[in-house]
Amino acid sequence: MSSAPLSIGIIGSGAMGAGIAQVVATAGHPVQLLDQNAAALERATASIAANLRKLAEKGKLTQAAADAAAARLHPTANMQDFAACGLVIEAIVEDLAVKQQIFRQVEGIVSAECILASNTSSLSVTSIAAACQRPERFLGIHFFNPAPLMQLVEVIPAVQTRPRLAEEIKLLVQSWGKRPVLAQDTPGFIVNRVARPFYGEAIRILEEGLADMATIDWAMTELGGFRMGPFALMDFIGHDVNYRVTESVFTAFFYDPRYRPSFTQKRLFEAGYYGRKAGRGFYNYAPGAAQPEPRRDESLGFSILNRILAMLINEAADALALNVASKADLELAMTTGVNYPKGLLAWADELGLLQVLATLDALYTEYHEDRYRASPLLRRLVRGQQTFATYEPVATR
Repeated sequence: MSSAPLSIGIIGSGAMGAGIAQVVATAGHPVQLLDQNAAALERATASIAANLRKLAEKGKLTQAAADAAAARLHPTANMQDFAACGLVIEAIVEDLAVKQQIFRQVEGIVSAECILASNTSSLSVTSIAAACQRPERFLGIHFFNPAPLMQLVEVIPAVQTRPRLAEEIKLLVQSWGKRPVLAQDTPGFIVNRVARPFYGEAIRILEEGLADMATIDWAMTELGGFRMGPFALMDFIGHDVNYRVTESVFTAFFYDPRYRPSFTQKRLFEAGYYGRKAGRGFYNYAPGAAQPEPRRDESLGFSILNRILAMLINEAADALALNVASKADLELAMTTGVNYPKGLLAWADELGLLQVLATLDALYTEYHEDRYRASPLLRRLVRGQQTFATYEPVATR
């Protein structure tokens, strides 16, 4: 890349697109922020300017740096303005056909050297790349919302991506002050794959009547150290987002029961009870609405925590066994992407792998559902009296 700052195009001025634009403009890049919706583009520009002002007021940026970042932002409705871009990142609706069509248009404008990327959180990067004439310059760059605050970025090469491009982009993302991880192009990548039991198993416990949502949230936060309980977090994310990701991952994994969506969340989604932004989700956010009190029973709480935690660890173990990501990147992704109190592999070692395996086997014995099958890697480590700390994947031996 030349010594001049890389010009970057962002497609979509929604919350994610605007957030990415703020990140790269602050890092010194000229930014073309594209949206055909003039009102949305105006809102995004105003929001970025307001965020930069707040950062300057708080002393996190100098006023000169904030002004310079704002000056690098160029809102546009004309894709031809991408002609000089060295990198284009798409951040629009999670619809494969729409994304493929937008990149067909982009390829007719940008240079042959321009790198193309999607911020998709759940679609196949390889499928999007397949629509391109030069798929070797395509990959996924998945930010987390809000992009200016969240440190994690998943970098996902497609099957077609040229060698070393993912590593080059990882270094670029690091230069933006982010903490990138490399992930294989498998459903959910790292975070949206490994985190599914945090939501799904919590809902299963609720549906069975073993505990109410307030008690489950209390167990995970007060006893487990998670920043938010699963029901509060789903309401915060929004069921229009969280349910769709669960459904997408379930379908992409050929309907593996581990990722099966719940009717409980689907009904909230269908009703438009999306959570905080709708004023109602699992909890009622209307002014003055009474909130349920948890049952602060530690015996019950630890049984809830251990069940959900065992499922999370099992998912991380399978991701490691299948080389979805390295040990270090798996741990970094879950502690920075969803703010888990500990890396799941280290947490498993701390608990003892035998205890984790016993929890999973007990669930499988009780339910006889493939949902609770233990990872073969976890079973092998227990049999060999190993830990995740001592385990080395075949590819690194």
